[in-house]
Amino acid sequence: MSNKIIKNSKIFVAGGAGMVGSSIIRSLQSHGFENIIAPPRDELDLFNRHEVKEFLGEIKPDQIFLAAARVGGIETNSNNKHLFLYENLLIQNNVIYEAHKADVENLIFLGSSCVYPNNFQTPIKEEDLMQGPLEESNEGYSLAKICGIKLCNFLSSTSKKRNYFSVMPCNLFGLNDNFSPKTSHVIPALLRKFYQASKNNIESVEVWGTGNARREFMYVDDLADACVKLMNSETFYNVINVGTSKDIKISQLVEHITKITGFNGKVIYDSSKKEGTMRKVLNTDKIRKIGWFPKRNFVDELKYVYKNAEEKNLLL
Repeated sequence: MSNKIIKNSKIFVAGGAGMVGSSIIRSLQSHGFENIIAPPRDELDLFNRHEVKEFLGEIKPDQIFLAAARVGGIETNSNNKHLFLYENLLIQNNVIYEAHKADVENLIFLGSSCVYPNNFQTPIKEEDLMQGPLEESNEGYSLAKICGIKLCNFLSSTSKKRNYFSVMPCNLFGLNDNFSPKTSHVIPALLRKFYQASKNNIESVEVWGTGNARREFMYVDDLADACVKLMNSETFYNVINVGTSKDIKISQLVEHITKITGFNGKVIYDSSKKEGTMRKVLNTDKIRKIGWFPKRNFVDELKYVYKNAEEKNLLL
């Protein structure tokens, strides 16, 4: 089968209001795709299998991007492993399996680099999946994503009319990110913390961990462009990494954020707090072979996200 998607193809973006989903919609629109369907939660409950079944049976999409998920930072993941496992399994199973039953041929499942073994050799290749133990703090989320990967694999391997595969991005940041103090990821959490410290003349800010853990960050629009390119690729995949293949220390990230927010106080690293995997860089040889490369500059986009969040009062 061909997985070429023409301009008038009907495309369903599950999770279109989130950071990744909204970025995919912007990228699709910039490439000339107009028939995009992304109902909000109050119109389509992805936890409800019957609703998902009726919806997919009615609209019959040509392509699905499954970007909906329960996500959160290290503390929220660690304290709610059961919810991250259960709720993500519900969403994934409902969308992926009902898509199959509705005879939807093309589906891209958005995973996460956390599916790979903890503190494994880097750069991590797609073949390294399930070759070692997971990082304990986000094990529930990781296990759910692995199940989604495998469900896509199994359905594609049993039917020539199924092109269901999984994209594994590195750590993402961008517009429409979650800035909640309880559930946000590292970049929005630190932007908010240092912004408030700067505005309120707080003398010191505490950062979890030693600052030595390294992370690979990518602006979300680069991921979205990769997904649209993969949607029309002639090559078929089970799993494919998307990242910059470059990482920085958390302490370096903090230095960038203190400059952006204007914080001049003291940074205190609390080594008693969890900092997760010490290093995880993705091997991106496969996607680079089809001509995709990240285009955005990390610091420039970090400044842009901060300015946008400040203008929208998301940092208060």
